[in-house]
Amino acid sequence: MMVQFLEWVAARPRRREDVLDAWQSSCPRFPVWEDARAEGLIRQCGGAEHRVELTERGRAMIARLVARS
Repeated sequence: MMVQFLEWVAARPRRREDVLDAWQSSCPRFPVWEDARAEGLIRQCGGAEHRVELTERGRAMIARLVARS
């Protein structure tokens, strides 16, 4: 699920609200986007839209997974 989430974030700019709407979890305390933030794979940027984007670590994770395929 984490890989799908990271690929989704990488596909185009995402607003925090869009992330929350699209990636709700049955456990409201630990949705996948919070796990990704905790692992340093995404970051939330300031501004009016509160963008969510991949970090260098997140991009590296996707690159490693693609290389394995």
